[in-house]
Amino acid sequence: MAQNGTFNILMYSHDTYGLGHIRRTMAIASQLCSEGINILILTGSPIAGRFAFPEQIDFVRIPGMIKKTNEEYRPLSIKINPRHALDIRKNIITATAKTFQPHLFIVDKEPLGLKKEVLPTLRWIRRCLPHARTILGLRDIMDDAETVRRDWWKKNVYENLDKLYSEIWIYGNQDFYDPITEYAIPESVKRKMLFTGYIPRQMPNNREAGRIRRELRVEPDEKLIVVTTGGGGDGFKVMDTYLAMLEEQPLDSRIKSVLVTGPFMPKQERKRLFKRARKVGAQTFLFYRRMEKLMAAADLVVSMGGYNTLSEVVSQGTLSLVIPRETPRTEQLIRAKAFKKQGLIDYIPWNDFSAPQLRTKIDHLLANPECYYDALSRFRFTGIDSMRRRIQAFRSKVNVVAC
Repeated sequence: MAQNGTFNILMYSHDTYGLGHIRRTMAIASQLCSEGINILILTGSPIAGRFAFPEQIDFVRIPGMIKKTNEEYRPLSIKINPRHALDIRKNIITATAKTFQPHLFIVDKEPLGLKKEVLPTLRWIRRCLPHARTILGLRDIMDDAETVRRDWWKKNVYENLDKLYSEIWIYGNQDFYDPITEYAIPESVKRKMLFTGYIPRQMPNNREAGRIRRELRVEPDEKLIVVTTGGGGDGFKVMDTYLAMLEEQPLDSRIKSVLVTGPFMPKQERKRLFKRARKVGAQTFLFYRRMEKLMAAADLVVSMGGYNTLSEVVSQGTLSLVIPRETPRTEQLIRAKAFKKQGLIDYIPWNDFSAPQLRTKIDHLLANPECYYDALSRFRFTGIDSMRRRIQAFRSKVNVVAC
C-alpha cells in the first residue's frame, strides 16, 4: 500500500529472449523515478540482476521463458512443464500487483502478456483499483501491418485494448511510422493513443566518453567502431561478416574495433568469434554494462537496429550503420528505412550484406559524416517528458482503494 502520498508504478516486461524489453523498461524507470515515486519491475529477464537499479526502483524476477515457435514457449532454466512455469509467472504477477497496489501499471509490448499471463491482473485492477491507470507501452513498429492485424484479430487484442487499458503510449513519432493506420486501430482505441516520441537515453558527458576510450586504449586521433547485436541470439552473421572484412583487409591502422556479442549468443559461436577477433586485433566483450557510454565513445556503431539500440545511438549523436534482420519479423527493416529517410542512419539490407559492402559503407560514413551529424543534432527525444506530464496528471487525481 502506498505510504505518505507515494505513487506506485508497476512495470511488466515479459523478456522471453534478448535485452530489448528490459533495457527499454530500465530506461523508462530510471528517468521517471523522482521523489515520491516507487517503481517495481516484473521481468523474466535472466540478466536483470546485472543492471544497476537506482534508489526507489526494484524488480521481481519471474521464471524465464524462451520461444520455440510463435506459439510455443518453454522454461529457460528450470526443468518443469511449460504450463506449470506459466502458472508460476501468472501467480507471481497477480500477487505482486495485489500487494504493491499500483497507481499506474505499465505493460511493455505484449497487450495481454506472454500467453495472456497479465490478463487476470488487468481485470483485477479494473475491478478492485478503479482509480488506478493501466498503460500499454508499444514501440513504434511491431511488425509488418498484415502480420500485426492478423495476430491482433486472432488474439482479440483490439477488444481488450478497448476494455482493459486507460491509455496506450506509442514510443515513437507518428510522422516516422503511423501504427494507427498500419494496424487498423478502431476509433474507440485510437482515442486512447498517445505518441510520446522516442525514449531518450541518459547521455554521458565528454569526460566519461573519454574515460571509456582510454580504457579501450583508443588514442585521441584514432577512430572507434563498436559492433553490437543486442542480446546476440541472432547476431552471429553480423559479427562474422565484420571479422571477415577485417581478415580480408584490415581497416586503416588508426581505426579500432570493439565487438559486444551479447550474453545470448550461443557459446560455440561466441568462442569462434573471440578467437578470430584476437587475431585481427579487435577487442571483444560478452556483455557491457555501460553500453550508453560505449556508444558515446564510439565514432561509428554497427548494429541490427533494434528500437533500443537506435534510441541509444541517436541519443548520443553517433554515426550508425544498421544491418536489420528480416525474420521472424520485419520490424527492424521498417525502422531502418524510416530512420534512413530522416537522414539519421545508413543501412544495408540483410540479403545484400557482405564484407565488401560493409567496408564500402563504413568508409563512406567515416569520410562523410556531416549530413548525419546535422540530422542527429536536430532530432528531438520527447518520450520521457510526455510520460512525466501524464503521470503528473494521474497523481493529481489518484485515490486507490483496494478490494
